[in-house]
Amino acid sequence: MPTRPGTPRLLRRLNDRAALELLLSSGPLTRAELGEHTGLSKVTAGQLLSRLQERDLVAVVGEQAGGRGPNAALYGVVPSCAYVVGLDVLPDRISAGVADITGTLVAEVSADPSGHEDPARLVRSAVSQVCASAGIGVDRLRAFVIGTRGVVDPRTGDVRFSFDLPSWHNGVLAELRRDLGVPVTIENDVNLAALAERAYGAALGVDDFVLVWAGVGQGLGVMLGGRLHRGFTGGAGEIGWLPVPGEPLPTDVSEPQSGSFQRLVGGDAVTGLANAHGIGSSVSGNSGASGAGSVGEHVRTAVAEGAEAFLDELAGRLAVGVAAVAVVLDPGLIVLSGDVGRAGGDALAARVQDAVARVCPSQPRVVVSRVQGNPVLRGALVSALQQAREQVFSDTI
Repeated sequence: MPTRPGTPRLLRRLNDRAALELLLSSGPLTRAELGEHTGLSKVTAGQLLSRLQERDLVAVVGEQAGGRGPNAALYGVVPSCAYVVGLDVLPDRISAGVADITGTLVAEVSADPSGHEDPARLVRSAVSQVCASAGIGVDRLRAFVIGTRGVVDPRTGDVRFSFDLPSWHNGVLAELRRDLGVPVTIENDVNLAALAERAYGAALGVDDFVLVWAGVGQGLGVMLGGRLHRGFTGGAGEIGWLPVPGEPLPTDVSEPQSGSFQRLVGGDAVTGLANAHGIGSSVSGNSGASGAGSVGEHVRTAVAEGAEAFLDELAGRLAVGVAAVAVVLDPGLIVLSGDVGRAGGDALAARVQDAVARVCPSQPRVVVSRVQGNPVLRGALVSALQQAREQVFSDTI
């Protein structure tokens, strides 16, 4: 089939998109620098910048002193040309953030969802709060991504199953899109943590890696070829169900805590291991024996006290799952995240790497997450920004 030649309109749009992406990643830039990086002539670069200025996408943000003659104007993307919202939805907390088109976090709020069962109403309230905090109207939003526990059906975009959030069900996504009037996406929380890791953390720019979420619940974010792998039903990464030696197989798959690997490294298992090593008695809190806060605190205390026997045994258990993933996917890089992974830090990651190397021929590098703040919320904003930039940067002509 013959290919269509590039029309002037299409070429201008492609040049505009390339220039905007360059200004985001390397800006601010002068007209000459933009032309040098893109291969455009000064005249074409000037026309491009004028076009983008007319659409309020680019503005002069400063000057660059040169040799003879006047200073050169520096151009940058206008941050307020579009905004996005990201949400991290948990049973006991909703975190919402607004970012501008450059990715700068403008506002962040948290809300207690207790006593409110309607997901759409909860989300609308959180969006209103965070937009008010950012000083913008909801109509300024270009994309909106929600991170939540559970399996998201890749065909419909709805939550197919969530043990912790039973009110999130088929139909919620359509209601949100109708009420908010904004493109809305629901995504698994661990997948979003993987996006954040690739954008800001230990997997910066890495195309093939796996993020292991270790905490009260277990999960994987699988990045292959720079793209998330979700699986046919959206269930890729549900590592808690991995069969492991010495642990019984589940008899009822509707009980998420019954998975073999979950029994080995889940919240109850870590708490029991900490108690056996005399660590549990020094940890206090209100989150319960197997809550995320106390489980992470057990591990954090063990690192601070140099409880090597506890860390070695915990690493050996985690290595069972990491090795199984490594021999199937051979990602080269494993990132530990979640309450347990982040609390264990480099000390735990190094032990997991050594334990995996003893049983796995591919011997992946194991590191701890380097994402600052809430990784799920940051990943939701990364995903929303990708969508918003596709809209805004592809419609300049």
